Amino acid sequence: MIRIHRLRPGALAVFTALLLSACTTPGQFGQTGTFPGAATETPQGQPLTPQMAAAADTLTTMAALQDRLYRVAAPLLIDNAELCTKHARNLLGFTAKNRYSYPGEYNEAAHLAFGMDERLQVTGVLAGSGAAKAGLRLGDGLVAAGGKPLPTGPNALSGAGAVFGPIVASQPTLPLTVERDGRNRDLSIPVTRACSFAIELGNADNVNAYADGQRVMVTRGMIGVTKNDDELAYVLARTMAHNMLSHAAAQRNSATIDSVITNLTRVTPDLSMLNGSAGIKAMPGNLDAAADRLGIFLLARADYNIEGVSAFWKRFAASYPASVANGHTANHPALTARLAAIDAAVADVKAKRAAKKPITP
Repeated sequence: MIRIHRLRPGALAVFTALLLSACTTPGQFGQTGTFPGAATETPQGQPLTPQMAAAADTLTTMAALQDRLYRVAAPLLIDNAELCTKHARNLLGFTAKNRYSYPGEYNEAAHLAFGMDERLQVTGVLAGSGAAKAGLRLGDGLVAAGGKPLPTGPNALSGAGAVFGPIVASQPTLPLTVERDGRNRDLSIPVTRACSFAIELGNADNVNAYADGQRVMVTRGMIGVTKNDDELAYVLARTMAHNMLSHAAAQRNSATIDSVITNLTRVTPDLSMLNGSAGIKAMPGNLDAAADRLGIFLLARADYNIEGVSAFWKRFAASYPASVANGHTANHPALTARLAAIDAAVADVKAKRAAKKPITP
């Protein structure tokens, strides 16, 4: 989501529906959407203290990881809107933050090291979205929407949702005024139909991914295991599939997984919550197989290479078996059933492609 401290349910619903949510880190972005490197001085040229430099380095690392997650997730979210049914929404396809999105010293680090201030700034633009097509850029300041000034300061996120909501609910495009290079620019942002799952970065080294019904979280440990974007897409797709199939609710795991995700989105999470299984029940083989099958179709529709899915999960389980506490295999131990479902789904996709039929489960 576009915050560190979690928004209350009402505000969360507004922003999940309007912005494609992700915990991106804002600042003075380059063309690639990431920081050029950890800052060593303030925008005014003053050296940072060691503590502030360390905080800036943390935000820089988070930005790079979240940027990759958001980029890989983009086609999965947009190209599978048809399959998301109750989870598909009209979205704007961007995220925004200001300095108050960060707690404690990270608030000051975002301000001093990266120039974040009172105004909301664009921190992520979903590739292929209406926002991307309209020319919205990372770092653009949000000035007004539909001619109404957007709020600034500590409550800017919730206040902006109240402005965006009625416009997007009634119009196919959002008239948006942004500040860029010291000048105001008017853009027209078409809404984008997409799966409305928030794509979150988990600030922990355990190798896992979580789905609570509304959000998809991948830990930095899991990101580090993936060798390329296809492999990261494999993780994202099957985790999205668990949400689409309402598996957390079926297992009565939603509240537990929600608390884990909320904790791990913090810059400095409470890692003691990851002791043992963190209270998360292991997924039954039939539900896991269903998620893997659907995940293959999500990947194929997003033009990811599905040939390597089975090999990836075999390699993963060998390196991180079920005995690794709070790891992905511990939460998803039915490898045999999963691999059979993956192989069958890959064959099904190939047959549909050969017959020029729709790639649907």
